[in-house]
Amino acid sequence: MDLATLQERLQGAHEGLQLVDNRGMMECEIPAEKNLAIVSYLYKELGFQFLTDITAVHYPEEQGRELCVVTHVHNLVDNVRLRLKAYVPVAQPDIHSLTPVFSGANWMERETYDFFGVNFVGHPDLRRILNVDEMDYFPMRKEYQMEDPTRLDKDDAMFGR
Repeated sequence: MDLATLQERLQGAHEGLQLVDNRGMMECEIPAEKNLAIVSYLYKELGFQFLTDITAVHYPEEQGRELCVVTHVHNLVDNVRLRLKAYVPVAQPDIHSLTPVFSGANWMERETYDFFGVNFVGHPDLRRILNVDEMDYFPMRKEYQMEDPTRLDKDDAMFGR
């Protein structure tokens, strides 16, 4: 299955979706409110029956779409991989859970919630998985400085610069 064929079949079911080739991998930006319907269609109709990964990326400069939920699916028969990107605002980071389609999404979504704060609506057990329950922040968001600027051991003079 090539890019043009996949684009045609995906457009037939969900108008407005554009597939692009990003460094050799097919990629599609999808509306967050339709992620479950699109993934279900990919699973049932196009053979993308292997969920490789679900994660997120924080883009603090993108007002209103700061969090990008990235889903990688794979059609093992045709050996085609597809990256889906759905953007949600950090103020209300809600997106449908993919656990009705992929039971393995359970742990991936919990990890994404734990580190980025994405709320997977309909998830059977959305709680922290790797961090302590008492954490009141999401450590992978770019909301904090990388290092303490007052640390003297990180001064360039210490490294001969």
